[in-house]
Amino acid sequence: MTKSHYQHLRDRWRARHQDLQRTLWNKHKESLDWLSNNYRQLVAGSLGGLMLLTGHASTPTLNFPQAGASESAEKIIDKRVFLISDLAKILPTQVRTLTADEEQKALDILSRTFNLKLAAELEGKRLNRSYGLIGAEQHLARYPGDTLSTHFDQEEERESYWQSGMAPGLGAWRYFANSRDSLTQLDADREKYYIAVQTFLSKDFNNRFAEYRDFYKYRKMLVVNPNNGKAIVVDIGDAGPGESTGKHLGGSPEVMHYLERFDGRQRGPVLYFFIDDPDDKIKLGPISELSS
Repeated sequence: MTKSHYQHLRDRWRARHQDLQRTLWNKHKESLDWLSNNYRQLVAGSLGGLMLLTGHASTPTLNFPQAGASESAEKIIDKRVFLISDLAKILPTQVRTLTADEEQKALDILSRTFNLKLAAELEGKRLNRSYGLIGAEQHLARYPGDTLSTHFDQEEERESYWQSGMAPGLGAWRYFANSRDSLTQLDADREKYYIAVQTFLSKDFNNRFAEYRDFYKYRKMLVVNPNNGKAIVVDIGDAGPGESTGKHLGGSPEVMHYLERFDGRQRGPVLYFFIDDPDDKIKLGPISELSS
């Protein structure tokens, strides 16, 4: 191969590489900003992975030094990058109700990634949507007399979440426990990792109120931020928000903090699906590991 021919190929590759970079940053700016802010040492490798997913699967992967990063952390970040890219290919640019095809593809991706049995419809019941804007909720009283002064078990939690305040009313299922003495860890986790969903917009909700009420009570769901790949197992602890808010679900302060799912208006898009867990084996809380 002559030098001039090599230089011609090199210049073409550089031009193509620059075009890909511009496209990636324009389309996935929020995701890449997150990666940059949280895992600066992995940005170069992550960009390479995203570039491969945009249509250059045959291009060799470039390996950059990962100073100070553990092998397990690298694997999780790599899988998150793939998850972010996979979801970006199927989700609409504007938040709206997903089509049946989009919803099924999202289900397939998340089920495979997190090794969970997920469903948009369970026992013949489904919410009004599975992709929507989540907004910040306040803490809920866990038992009669629970206040911000008694709500936190650790000082670190108090410092992080005190400012979110306590909701003036109770959750949809009222208290999580009958008293402070009877409060279990599961009760505490149900409040800590709760979401509010628009149960009242479910088809036939008013005609089958008692049935739907019992079905939704503490029902486990997976909530995923498609822009950073973070996922958390939550339970339905309240109903809302109202349609006039422009939001489709709400998350506890702890849920919102983990997902990094907020902007200046305290809202952002998430995917949320039922977890089919009849034996109650799936633990509430953040998913720190991704399946192989």
